Amino acid sequence: MLKVLIGLVLPFIRVIGMLPWVASNDIYVLGIPFIYAWIFGWFVLTSVCLQLCWVFFDKPASQRETRSA
Repeated sequence: MLKVLIGLVLPFIRVIGMLPWVASNDIYVLGIPFIYAWIFGWFVLTSVCLQLCWVFFDKPASQRETRSA
């Protein structure tokens, strides 16, 4: 359940749920409107969330061990 929360629900709430608040701001980030920066940022952060889910929940135990050289 935690992996679904981290991988799907968190990005969905941040992009869709926060959209009315983000759209009401007239802030610019590096010369682009904040709403575009917000959505683009969450494209990247969604990938990070999915990577965290894979590393902590789905990665086989044999790959979790670090091998020393």
